[in-house]
Amino acid sequence: MGRGELTDKAWARIEPLLPAVAGNGRRWRDHRQVINAILWKLRTGAPWRDLPERYGPWKTAHERLRRWAADGTWDRILQEVVVKDDSVGAIEWTISIDSTHIRAHQHAAGARKRGLHQRVDRRLAVDGEALGRSRGGLTSKIHLAVDRRGLPMSILLTPGQAGDNPRLLPLLDAIAVRRDGPGRPRKRPDRVIADKAYSHPSTRVALRRRGIAFTSPERDDQIARRRAKGSRGGRPPAFDQDIYAGRNVVERCFNRLKQFRGLATRYAKRAAYFHAEITIAATILWLRTDLQDTP
Repeated sequence: MGRGELTDKAWARIEPLLPAVAGNGRRWRDHRQVINAILWKLRTGAPWRDLPERYGPWKTAHERLRRWAADGTWDRILQEVVVKDDSVGAIEWTISIDSTHIRAHQHAAGARKRGLHQRVDRRLAVDGEALGRSRGGLTSKIHLAVDRRGLPMSILLTPGQAGDNPRLLPLLDAIAVRRDGPGRPRKRPDRVIADKAYSHPSTRVALRRRGIAFTSPERDDQIARRRAKGSRGGRPPAFDQDIYAGRNVVERCFNRLKQFRGLATRYAKRAAYFHAEITIAATILWLRTDLQDTP
């Protein structure tokens, strides 16, 4: 086992979740070897063609990433890992939300408009391969919701210039932790913590209707407008500084994800492939934490 590769315990967790045969009925090339190849690519940020020989043909690893991004295999693996944690009561349902910009390499631009799997397009709900112009140049933006331990619960990918607040409710809607047994998936957290970018009256109303507590400081312009209205402006929303201090877990999660150099800079042309890479890294974070907690 090389540095950064799947441990025996991690492999034992995800092996049963992988398909046994390909669509044409033939057996796949060794799954563990291929996943380790993808992890090497993510960890180093190197081009696919520089993949070491011990991982087999680079085209095999890239094709496995592409096919499992299209059929949702990577998402199902992450979901199953989260389900196990929730079944033992490890998930803490205080959700912190934030976003981060990812600078896109010049090789990430220029994807053909034809040929992308349409189901993946609809599932990710992105336009223009999630590439846009912001102060940092050509960028993508990762929107992330994490639990109280800083482990990813849902991920959205947008162009870099996209706003944060419109993605809060879609992030929450993307959380669906299936029960380890009968019953509906759990979707509603106990509390959401977010910074000023998400502080908007419509957001507070929407979360109040869902019965979700919301901790976010008011923006200065919102405070000024409320005070200008006098008594008609109403009372300021409740804000607990001690609870808000726990929001740093989402920043720490971004730091852990960006330790994968292939995520700190975007090289993938397709948004679906980049989203799959983020999902794989998120799965590794869950596995590392789970295995550390295992006696």
